[in-house]
Amino acid sequence: MAKKKRSRYSGIGGQAVLEGVMMKNQEKYAVAVRKPNGEIRVELENSQGVLHGSKIKEIPFIRGIFQFIDSLVLGMKALNQSAAFYDEDEEDGGAQEKGSDKMMTVVVTVISVAVALGIFVVLPYFLASLLKGFVRNASLLAIIEGVFRIAIFLLYVWGISFMSDIKRLYRYHGAEHKCINCIEKGRPLTVHNVMRSSRLHKRCGTSFIFFVLFVSIVLFFFIRVDNVFEKVALRILLMPVVAGISYEIIRLAGRSDNIFVRIISAPGMWVQRMTTKEPDRSMIEVAIAAVEAVFDWKKYLYDTFGYEVDDSWLADEPAEEPEDEPAEESADKSKAESVAESVDGFEDEPAEEPVSESAEEETES
Repeated sequence: MAKKKRSRYSGIGGQAVLEGVMMKNQEKYAVAVRKPNGEIRVELENSQGVLHGSKIKEIPFIRGIFQFIDSLVLGMKALNQSAAFYDEDEEDGGAQEKGSDKMMTVVVTVISVAVALGIFVVLPYFLASLLKGFVRNASLLAIIEGVFRIAIFLLYVWGISFMSDIKRLYRYHGAEHKCINCIEKGRPLTVHNVMRSSRLHKRCGTSFIFFVLFVSIVLFFFIRVDNVFEKVALRILLMPVVAGISYEIIRLAGRSDNIFVRIISAPGMWVQRMTTKEPDRSMIEVAIAAVEAVFDWKKYLYDTFGYEVDDSWLADEPAEEPEDEPAEESADKSKAESVAESVDGFEDEPAEEPVSESAEEETES
């Protein structure tokens, strides 16, 4: 068995959108959506973000704040774009509505942040403050507040997973991760190779949120003011600091694979088992289309892993393998499968069988 090579950082990232996937590479991003008629529509645009080109965005701990803002705005914009793909009159009225769409994205983003702060920052504090009559120790109350914060987040993720739209979103989330893992493991980007890749990734937004929760527990532990308004205000004002620290942690996790990184990444990877689910082949096709719109994965495999992909390696495997394959036929594997084995040595994780739409759908960065 060949020795397993570790994942290599590619720089590509993304998120699930309505019936599709958004992929981003540097300043380019693409939104790919499966339309009701079965067509895959891809829209490619540039995203420069706030303070584009400024050296401030390169300063550790400060850059995380702006990356977080950029991610929120781009994520909301991508969701709006995916929803617009279902509007039959989009091409006729799109030019006139671009300005209002941008304003709506900003408004919705601000409202979303305000609601998130209320639910995950302010609410846990007030729930913990109800226990003041029973818990006299301020440090213990701070820890209880953190436990409430994590519990509310987990309940939220679990609760929305019962919504049919979220179930599909979680499966597209899995497709996004699988594509990135496939590339970073050195495998040609085919449906078969993507399906056998892991749906969990250390740079996932779910892991980032979990880092935010833990960092906030540590940081808020040292807030020592008596006034209720000041306590709440400090918690809100310190969130950019929390985001900056969390970004550096997840940035390290995405570029390293030592034992320390694995330990700190473990909780977020566990939560990803709720926020990602196994996609079907049609979802994988959408994710691949988004990747190929912004990322030259063949060049990446050549530069990073040292081999050149030709068209004969892209012949996909059948959806199901015969149960009783003759021994002599086992040597007749596709070139892409042989390369994948030489790079990895074994699969990332056993692929789950996706259920059909008519069966009970599974729940899901």
